[in-house]
Amino acid sequence: MRSSLSLPLARTFAAFGLSFSLLVAGPLAPAAHAETAVPQSAAQIKLSFAPIVKKVAPAVVNVYASRVVAQRRMSPFFNDPFFRRFFGDQGDFGQPRQRVQRSLGSGVIISSDGIIITNHHVIKDADEVRVALSDRREFDCDIVLKDERTDLAVLKIKDGSGDFPHIAFGDSDQLAVGDIVLALGNPFGVGQTVTQGIVSAVARTHVGVSDYQFFIQTDASINPGNSGGALVDMAGNLVGINSAIYSRSGGSNGIGFAIPVNMVKLIADAAEHGGTVRRPWVGASLQAVTADIAEGMGLDRPRGVLVTRVAKGSPAERANLRVGDLVLAVDGVPVEDPNAFGYRLATKRLGTRSELTVLSDGREVKLDIALEAAPETVPRDTREIGGRSPFTGATVANLSPAVAEELAMSSDEEGVVVVDIAPGSPAERVGLRPGDVILTINQEEVASTRELASLSRSRPNVWRVEVSREGRVLRFAVRG
Repeated sequence: MRSSLSLPLARTFAAFGLSFSLLVAGPLAPAAHAETAVPQSAAQIKLSFAPIVKKVAPAVVNVYASRVVAQRRMSPFFNDPFFRRFFGDQGDFGQPRQRVQRSLGSGVIISSDGIIITNHHVIKDADEVRVALSDRREFDCDIVLKDERTDLAVLKIKDGSGDFPHIAFGDSDQLAVGDIVLALGNPFGVGQTVTQGIVSAVARTHVGVSDYQFFIQTDASINPGNSGGALVDMAGNLVGINSAIYSRSGGSNGIGFAIPVNMVKLIADAAEHGGTVRRPWVGASLQAVTADIAEGMGLDRPRGVLVTRVAKGSPAERANLRVGDLVLAVDGVPVEDPNAFGYRLATKRLGTRSELTVLSDGREVKLDIALEAAPETVPRDTREIGGRSPFTGATVANLSPAVAEELAMSSDEEGVVVVDIAPGSPAERVGLRPGDVILTINQEEVASTRELASLSRSRPNVWRVEVSREGRVLRFAVRG
């Protein structure tokens, strides 16, 4: 079982073995932000959240994931001839045996036919998934969709009678700091638990859980064991899926993070329409505005995101977005960093359009941009490299905007990119990683996967390789 994972800034993320869940309530009135108010009397203080819990708790489930892994039983004694005189070769030490690895998390039923949303890390690499409802019924599930980039997954209950309790979607953009929150989940595997707090912050963009950094922060008590649980408002609508906690000890320190439901809607819709997540592609690179950049642009404070590159023929170019422009808002919602910009577009449907508020040449303009899928400008021609070379065990593809988007890379690079590495392979041992772009082999440029496969069959005394990784060129040599 994978336990809490320590990351910089002492972040501990609920993971494979255990996770957490939280629920966010909106204002005290049932309608979102109708008339937010604090209690004015002792009678109001005695008000209970029990009706909301009664409504949503049946749709929050426990998720049990399991997978079979090979494990060797090793004993140093069986390498000793003295012990082999007594036991011979009958022992199975050193031979692989199968072991079942289990993990626990939470999930949320979002439709009457048994569609469940949970976190990707709860069911990652699972062979079997089973859920337990609050009424103690248990069901096996199919994994419909897994999306590691958002840390979300979609399950479907098998052989169910239908008409399952479920939670309706809310609108996470309507949450405000100070809204009351409730948290439902299965902390430490003790059973379904409810906690209460407030929304501490919205639009947190430096959490480090997924590629799309945009989270709801809450102080509702959440702990390992609740990942994938529901975040609901005071009307009992789903507004988020819980994914991470900030902790020095592994337990709740009052800081938890949930994926906004507007991102969840994208994944649920993809699961309903073919099981492939396709996101809008703009074709522009952006960077955060620092205090120095803001001063140089004559701004009173850092705001917006700066355009640093525009791909030829991209929706950004057609919308007349230019290098040096400052994007201030998407569809009227301010964006303060590239993560916020990416989230705003990622939650839009393909085939629609968005309005960008842009500061260009000192004046504010509105640009209409088409939301299109990244194009596959060249055939990807995916290949796994075999033979005897430093690339053996690497799966590679020809780089295009579509492939770059799937790997969360800049789309202006060309050539051959590593998309996967086989564990224990020569490619892994020399340090190649997914996302590396192979530039040259022994000073010969690598323009396609076909060329890479051909060069890999050569037998030089020394392999001299250049790769591009996250904007840096790395060079290494390997003896043939």
